[in-house]
Amino acid sequence: MENPFEITGVYAREILDSRGNPTVEVEVYTPVSMGRAKVPSGASTGTHEALELRDGGSRFHGKGVRRAVENVNKIIAPEIVGMDVTWQRDIDTIMLELDGTENKSNLGANAILGVSLAVARAASEALGMPLYQYIGGTNAYVMPVPMSNVINGGVHAGNELDFQEFMIMPVGADSFREGIRWVSETYHILKGVIAEKYGKDAVNIGDEGGFAPPLKEPHEPFELLIEAIEEAGYKPGDEIAFAMDPASSEFFHPDIGKYVVNDKEYDGGELLELYKDLISKYPIVSLEDPFHEEDWENFALITKELGDKIQIVGDDIFVTNPKRIRKGINMRAANALLLKVNQIGTLSEAIDAAYTAYRAGWGIVVSHRSGETDDPFIADLAVALNTGQIKTGAPARMDRNSKYNQLIRIEEELEGIAVYPGRKFRNPFL
Repeated sequence: MENPFEITGVYAREILDSRGNPTVEVEVYTPVSMGRAKVPSGASTGTHEALELRDGGSRFHGKGVRRAVENVNKIIAPEIVGMDVTWQRDIDTIMLELDGTENKSNLGANAILGVSLAVARAASEALGMPLYQYIGGTNAYVMPVPMSNVINGGVHAGNELDFQEFMIMPVGADSFREGIRWVSETYHILKGVIAEKYGKDAVNIGDEGGFAPPLKEPHEPFELLIEAIEEAGYKPGDEIAFAMDPASSEFFHPDIGKYVVNDKEYDGGELLELYKDLISKYPIVSLEDPFHEEDWENFALITKELGDKIQIVGDDIFVTNPKRIRKGINMRAANALLLKVNQIGTLSEAIDAAYTAYRAGWGIVVSHRSGETDDPFIADLAVALNTGQIKTGAPARMDRNSKYNQLIRIEEELEGIAVYPGRKFRNPFL
């Protein structure tokens, strides 16, 4: 009798991501299912991330992924065809052993991750289970509060704003559906506010769907957001709060050991004072990557001084790597983790990273990348892990809205069971 869970085929191809750059798509087949996964790509990447394998040369300006595709089809596929598709950790371990490097540089994290995620989806389909339930079990029921990047700066935009992301969080909503409605309404009002102040050319959008108006000073986006939120009929702070990701590694200048913001030089202490000033003036509840990826001491200092008031999130400093997360826990260098599956390269390792953070009492923000696809996998992952938070861009373009739409569907499926944590986003169980 044919085993319905046996992997019968694995196939990868080169497709395009939201920036029009190549990425890897993988399909995993069983006799009763097919799982497909598409791999995202970051712009502001941490130096300790797992390696995304690119071809080099002139084709696609060096960004082709034929080598990664070939590694799936010729190296990984023969090793896992015939295995049980539900053996997620075994399959992930085999791929890590095949690669044999710390940063997945032989096969490429994009090759390995594509297979890892496609395996999980094929398994959930074979079992007839929703993906979030397959990964998280019957206790997957917490909907995430969206952390929506509506004003872009840094490497995500073409303006002079050094801080990278200015986000809104509908913490006062009663459900995900209501929260994403508030976000959408505010986003459209914000478009009008920006157009009126800066002209129609200023409503061009950045990589993550947020607007990129000609701003310079860090406080300017918050003033625009307050105006838009109030015009939309909501209360800044009480109903819609702010989150910020300066992406400080991008404006740290190692040659002078300073952070340069709007042509002004700051040491760590001075930058901390700038953050304190912004937090005192605006309802900021989450601050991501306030310092560069090796500035452990200042991460620890800001967590000590502000961690009881707001969420301090580590992204580039931790890169979803359990070893670096454990160092952060020991140094008390944050109180929340940004979880990006492509930073570490397999679903199993990403789950390990999440539970390492959970055991320390940290919050978790499941996150997209600036180069995304229409694959909504991370929506299911956020619910599977009960993280209570998801960061997946502005409500614009299907590479971002595919995640929001999937969460709307999941909340419908969990009607009567789903919990929307609102202001308790960092720890939904308190």
